[in-house]
Parts: sequence; structure tokens; C-alpha cells
Amino acid sequence: MPKKFLKRFIPSQQFIKDHPSLRFLGPVVGDPNLFHLNRYSVSMAFLVGMFLAFFPMPAQMIAAAIIALWVRCNLPIAVALVWISNPVTIPPIFFATYSLGAWILDTPAMNINVTLSWAWINGELTRIWKPLLTGSIITGLFCGVTSYTIINIIWRWQVIHQWKKRKSKRKQPQIK
Repeated sequence: MPKKFLKRFIPSQQFIKDHPSLRFLGPVVGDPNLFHLNRYSVSMAFLVGMFLAFFPMPAQMIAAAIIALWVRCNLPIAVALVWISNPVTIPPIFFATYSLGAWILDTPAMNINVTLSWAWINGELTRIWKPLLTGSIITGLFCGVTSYTIINIIWRWQVIHQWKKRKSKRKQPQIK
């Protein structure tokens, strides 16, 4: 992965430690792997972030941060990736995951009129939670594992490419 490209967008560990509203995390964010850009840290962050992006729950960023701390992967990347499901993309994502879950569970898909109210959550959500959760878990696992694998392949390819480039540069005769 292009480290220079990623470093432009990721806050530094010192920035997080010094930020007034995040100072309480000081001892927790002391692990250097949480901000390192290595193959394990970045690929695991993609797995965590992509899985949680498709999971229908509030506070996805907090869950991503907790899991990133637990598995010791890149914290900013894991938290940023959950924003794949944002207010614009949530309806098509959850419609697709609900449809997948209904198909997997072999239940008829219902016509759902979504209204953001407690009455709707208590009434409609109790009827659709199984297909929605099933489809979300399957989609999240698929996207998470796929992105983990792709990041590992790209990272490895780039390292091998850099090695070959250095090796060929050393073999060239030096002109003085």
C-alpha cells in the first residue's frame, strides 16, 4: 500500500494524544500498532471497518474503535471505513442486506415503509430483524474478508515490486 498516500489522511498518534476532547484516551492509544501502516494493521482495519459498515447498529464508529483496540489494528482506518454506511448510502445498503437475508432465510420480502419513529422501530423492525441481521452479517463478512485479502495481495505485490526495483537498480553499472 502506498504509505505516503495514506499518511496524508490519517491523524498522527501525537495528534490524538494532544487533542483536548480525546485526552482521556491517552494511555489506551499508546500502542504504536494502532497508528502504524503495516500490512497486518491496515488489512485488519479494513476487515473491521468493512464488516461494521454493513452492520445495522448505532454507534458504529465506537464499535470500530473498540474492536480496533482489541485486535490492535489501525484505529483511524477502521473508524473511517464505517462511514461507507452514511445517511445517503444506508437505505440502499440495508435494502440489499435485507433482501439477501430474506432470500437466504427463504422468507418473503415485505414492503416496508420506513419512518424514523419509536413506533416504527417497535412494530416493523421486530418483523424484519432476522433477514436484515442475516444479510448484514453475510455482506459484512464477505466485504470484510474480501477487502482484507485484497489489501494483503496489493501490499505484498508492492513490496515484491519494490524489491525487484531495488535489485535491478543495484545490478546496473554505476557511471562515474
